[in-house]
Amino acid sequence: MSAPETPQGAGTDGTAAPAPGGTRALPLWTGLGLVLVLALAALTRWLESAVPAAAEGTALAGFAEAVEYPVYAILLGLLANAVLSAAGLRGRLSGAFRTEFFIKTGLVLLGSTVLFDVVLSAAGPALLQALLLVTAVFLFTWWIGGRLGLDDRLRALLASAVSICGVSAAIAATGAVQAKREQLAYTASLVILFAVPSIFLLPWLVGLLGLNDAQAGAWIGGNIDTTAAVAASGAIVGEGALQIASIVKTTQNVLMGVVAVALTAYFAYRVAPDGTRARPGARALWDRFPKFVLGFLAASVIATAWASAFGEAGQPGLDTAKALRDWFLIAAFTSIGLEFSVGSLREAGWRPVGVFAAATAFNLLVGLALAALLFRGFTV
Repeated sequence: MSAPETPQGAGTDGTAAPAPGGTRALPLWTGLGLVLVLALAALTRWLESAVPAAAEGTALAGFAEAVEYPVYAILLGLLANAVLSAAGLRGRLSGAFRTEFFIKTGLVLLGSTVLFDVVLSAAGPALLQALLLVTAVFLFTWWIGGRLGLDDRLRALLASAVSICGVSAAIAATGAVQAKREQLAYTASLVILFAVPSIFLLPWLVGLLGLNDAQAGAWIGGNIDTTAAVAASGAIVGEGALQIASIVKTTQNVLMGVVAVALTAYFAYRVAPDGTRARPGARALWDRFPKFVLGFLAASVIATAWASAFGEAGQPGLDTAKALRDWFLIAAFTSIGLEFSVGSLREAGWRPVGVFAAATAFNLLVGLALAALLFRGFTV
């Protein structure tokens, strides 16, 4: 899903470090960080209209028109990240870089722009794709990680991240298998390292392959590991692709709880076969279930009822929800750039990177085949 939130007082490389005097970062710094995120979001909005206007009539007009707000937001976030890191301020402000909060709120609001009949019509192929893709990619990643001699707990984190929804799945798996904090940091950094270029690579490949909007959205939603990056890449392709990508990724996210509980059971029985550990139950599944999925569905039902009851007169309300959605998504995209850190990759070595790269390639190929088959002829 999204990148982990850096704790207040984190160092410029993302590692924990106390603020001056040995205390945690003050709320003032978090407030300043929030002002920065909002300023970058406003600048993104301005660039979205100013760049195409400036390029009008030039050879770059087509390119400028095609660049959507996720591109500006992420690039501005990365630029601000570099400046803040150089000044030693990124750790102080990091309490405001709430990628997970922004993206989940944005996705709930996204539900208000996806009428429920679209959700229902896409649910069947989305669920089938999610089940097949998650199973195939998880097992492949687990297998190749074993072949390269990775620790079982790191294998579980990598397999969960690349097959389901990135860092959120890795976090759920960390609790399930009692992985080390360093292993989660490795996995989180790999997720972001591979997700950021995918945001731009997959829309380009969609054009080369001639996929329709539904196939493009299904491929993007089933392959990019973070929910924020899925939304960014889908938005680059178009509104239809964004809707299907979000539905597919949301469907995939539902499986996170199932996988987490399965891992809990596997490691509990494997580590303590005599039954000394508590066995996972229905409460564990609910605790790990991504609750924002319910918000997405509720918003879609409410918007559908609103549109049915008020017709054209209700459109301003739906437009307001869409504008709020865009602001939260832009804040999430800028936070992706602000949170990105290569520091935790330095100690990982080549084997986790090799496993993640191989699994990503496998995911792309299998996901493309499933999206092309299951969403052939599907219209948004």
